[in-house]
Amino acid sequence: MRPKHALAFIFVTVLLDSIGFGIIMPVVPQLIMDVSGEPLSSAAQYGGWLMFVYAAMQFFSAPVLGNLSDRFGRRPVLLLSLLLMGGDYLLMGWAPSIAWLFLGRFIAGISASTYGIANAFIADSFPPEERAKNFALMGAAFGAGFIVGPVIGGFLGEFGPRAPFYAAAGLAFANVLYGFFVLPESLKPENRRRFEWRRANPFGAFNQLWRYPMVMGLVFTYFFYLIGHHSLPSVWSYFAIEKFGWSPAEIGFSLGAVGVCMIVVQTYLIRRFLTRYGTERTAHIGLTMTIIAFLGYAFVPFGWMMYIVIVVGAAQGFIGASLQSLMSNQVPADSQGELQGALGSMASLVSILSPPFMTQTFAWFSAADAPIYFPGAPFLAAAIFTLLGLMVMIRTLRLRRGDRAAAQPDART
Repeated sequence: MRPKHALAFIFVTVLLDSIGFGIIMPVVPQLIMDVSGEPLSSAAQYGGWLMFVYAAMQFFSAPVLGNLSDRFGRRPVLLLSLLLMGGDYLLMGWAPSIAWLFLGRFIAGISASTYGIANAFIADSFPPEERAKNFALMGAAFGAGFIVGPVIGGFLGEFGPRAPFYAAAGLAFANVLYGFFVLPESLKPENRRRFEWRRANPFGAFNQLWRYPMVMGLVFTYFFYLIGHHSLPSVWSYFAIEKFGWSPAEIGFSLGAVGVCMIVVQTYLIRRFLTRYGTERTAHIGLTMTIIAFLGYAFVPFGWMMYIVIVVGAAQGFIGASLQSLMSNQVPADSQGELQGALGSMASLVSILSPPFMTQTFAWFSAADAPIYFPGAPFLAAAIFTLLGLMVMIRTLRLRRGDRAAAQPDART
C-alpha cells in the first residue's frame, strides 16, 4: 500500500480516537460531582487526581508499548490500545462511585499510546523532509475530533453525564474494527529490533535519548510546553463554569471552536509557515503565540472573548509537529518507536505533575474563601512554563548552530 493511502487510514484512526476523547470533556465535571457528591471546586481537585493516575500508568507503559511496536510492528500495539480504551469508556460510563472512575483511568493510562504510535507510523512511512507536515496532519485529525467530539458530547450531556461515555466506547470499538480490517503495517521487518526490558522503561528510554544532545534539549522544551498546555484540558470546563456559568453545550461549542482553529492551522497554515520560515522558526512562532494566548485566557473578562483568544492560541498547533520533526530527524529508523515511547512517557510525567498543580491552583483561587479570587491563575502559570520552554529551545538551537559552525573548515586555510 502506498504511503499516502496508508496515511489516510492512520488519519481516520486518530480522528475517531480524538472524537471519543472530545465527547467526554464537557461532562466530566458533572459526572465527578454526581458520583462524589462534592461541589465544583472539589470536583476539580478529583479531576486533577484522576489525570494523575492516568498519567502515572502512561509514564511506565508508554516506553513498553513503544518498544513493543519497534519489535512487533505498529498495527497490533495500536489495536490493543484502542480495545482497552473502549473498555475504559464503558467502565467510566457505568461507574457508581469515584473509586470506579479511578480504576477506569488506571486502565486508560496503560493503553494510551495511540498518538505516539501514529507518529511512529509517520516516521516509518515518510522521509525526513516530509515528516513535519504529516505530523501536523495527525494534529489536524486530533483537531477535527475536537470539532465534532465536544459538540456531540455537549449535546449528549443534556441527557446526562454518562451518555457521552457510552458513545465514546462505541467509537473506540468501531475504531478497532476499522483498524483490524484496513490499517496496514508500516514497520518493515528489516527495521525491527529485539525487545529489551532495559530500554522498555521510562528511565532506559531516556538514557538512550541522551546519545542525541539536540533531542534532549528539545525534549525539555516539549516538557515545559506540555506543563503549560495541560492547564487547558485540566481546568477548561471548570473555569468556564466558574467564571462564565457555561452549560455543557456551551463548553462543547467552545472546544469545537478550538478544533476548527486546529484544523486550519495544521492542514493549511503550518505548511505555508514551514515552507516560508522553516521548522525551527515555525516552532518559535508557535511558542510565542501560545504564551500570548495563555495570558489572554488568564485575564479575559467576558465569555465571548474566549473565542478571540482561541484563534490566537491555535498557533500552538505549530509546536508539536515542528518539535516532533526536529527530534525524529535525529534518530535512526529502528528507534522511532522508542523515541515516541520516551516522548509519551515524558508527556505522562507532565500529566502526573501538571494537572494536580493546575486543578489545585484553580481550586485555591476559585474557592469561596480564596484569599484572591482569580480562576485564571492556572493559565498565568501556563504562560510562565511555556516561556521557559521557549528559552530552552532557543538555547538548544543556538548551540547546535555553534557546533555546525565549529565543524566547518576555515575558508582561509
